[in-house]
Amino acid sequence: MIILGLTGSIGMGKSTAASMLRRLGCPVHDADASVHKLYARGGKAVPAIQGLFPDVVKNGSVDRAALATAVLGRPDALKRLEAAVHPLTRADADDFLKRCARRGVPVAVMDIPLLYETKGEQRVDAVIVVTAPAWLQRQRVLARPGMNAAKLANILARQVPDAEKRRRADFVVPTGLGRRLTLLHLRRIVVAMKQRQGRVWSPTRKV
Repeated sequence: MIILGLTGSIGMGKSTAASMLRRLGCPVHDADASVHKLYARGGKAVPAIQGLFPDVVKNGSVDRAALATAVLGRPDALKRLEAAVHPLTRADADDFLKRCARRGVPVAVMDIPLLYETKGEQRVDAVIVVTAPAWLQRQRVLARPGMNAAKLANILARQVPDAEKRRRADFVVPTGLGRRLTLLHLRRIVVAMKQRQGRVWSPTRKV
């Protein structure tokens, strides 16, 4: 089984690419959705976070805005949070891959917004980076509810720059030239990947 990493800076079209990959028959694990599930009522991360930051758990679920405030400017607090949550997100991703392997899926996709920031490239066979011109990225992001230029600048400051992502990628997919071209690029990648042997998830690995 080939494991593809999908990433890209904010506003670059990653969600659209993930949807297209699903249409092409590739199951996609959404890292953000996984975290939302862990933080929701009954989620596995709730007890650990409540132990670290009692005030951020409200009505049995984690208030993400309150949690962000609790760790803002506090590197030690952020490290404690990551130590509690990262093993749970990794376990959820592993469960997804095990299900894919049992089904004989040839290509599985890990949608990870901060892939390079968390050294996620070490856990996939190849990386797709989606990209678009900076002006289009800005236009897309500022059209989102509650977004402004200051928030965008703060988010970009925490992400690996787009140029560096493109340099390190195995595949670069443009999303600013129309959905048809984006889909064509992704289809070619999936077809090529199906001809390869995965190194991360070997055929002999137990599921």
